[in-house]
Amino acid sequence: MEIFLQADTWVALLTLTFMEIVLGIDNIIFISLVAGKLPKHQQKKARIGGLTLAMLTRVLLLLGITWIIGLTKPVLTFGDFDLSWRDIILLAVGLFLLVKSTLEIHHKVEGQHETEKEIKVKSFNLAIAQIVMLDIIFSFDSILTAVGLTTQVILMIIAVIISILVMMIFAKAVSDFVNNHPTIQILALSFLILIGVMLIVEALHYHVPKGYIYFSVFFSLAIEMLNMRYRKKNV
Repeated sequence: MEIFLQADTWVALLTLTFMEIVLGIDNIIFISLVAGKLPKHQQKKARIGGLTLAMLTRVLLLLGITWIIGLTKPVLTFGDFDLSWRDIILLAVGLFLLVKSTLEIHHKVEGQHETEKEIKVKSFNLAIAQIVMLDIIFSFDSILTAVGLTTQVILMIIAVIISILVMMIFAKAVSDFVNNHPTIQILALSFLILIGVMLIVEALHYHVPKGYIYFSVFFSLAIEMLNMRYRKKNV
C-alpha cells in the first residue's frame, strides 16, 4: 500500500483510468447496438450484465499479464514479416468489425426493418457473449498499452473497475441516443469500421496514434450535432 503515498502512483492511475475510458468508447457504441436488438425489458440487463462480466474477464486477464505479454512473441514468419498471437487476434477482430458493421449499414440504408417478432427471438445470451467477446479483444490492446505506463497490476485493475463503472452509468444514455437517431447509428457503425481498419493496420505492424482516430470521431460527431440542431430549428 506504500505505493499510494507516492505522487507518481496517482498520476499513473489517472492516466490509466482516462485511457481505459477513452478506449471504452467503442465498447459503449457496440453495446448500444447489440442491446438495441433485444426487447426493451432486456436491454438494461444486457448492458449491465455484459459490462460486469467484461470487467471480471479483464481483471483476470490483468492477473495473467505475463502470459498476455508473451502473445507478442512471433509464432508465424513470412520472410522478414512476423505474426504473433496478438497480431492474429487483432486481425481477426478487425475483419469481424468490418464485415458486421458493413452489413449493418447496408441493412439500415436498404430500409430492411425487423418485425417485433424477429426482434424478440434475438438471443439474450448471444448478446452478452458478443459484448464480452469484443471487450476481451479490446482488452488485449489496452492492457498491452497499459504495461508501458506502469508495472503495478493493482493500478491497472483499479483503473479498469473505475472505467467500467463509468461505462455502466452512461451506457443507457448513449444507447438511447444512438438508437433514437438513425444518422448517429450510421456514424457509430462507421466508427466501428474505423476501429476495425485500425486493428488490421496494427496487426500488420503499422502503428496508428489513437488520438487521430478519436479526434476524427469526435469531430464528425460535433458536425452531426450541428446538423441535428439545424434540422430541428428548421422543422
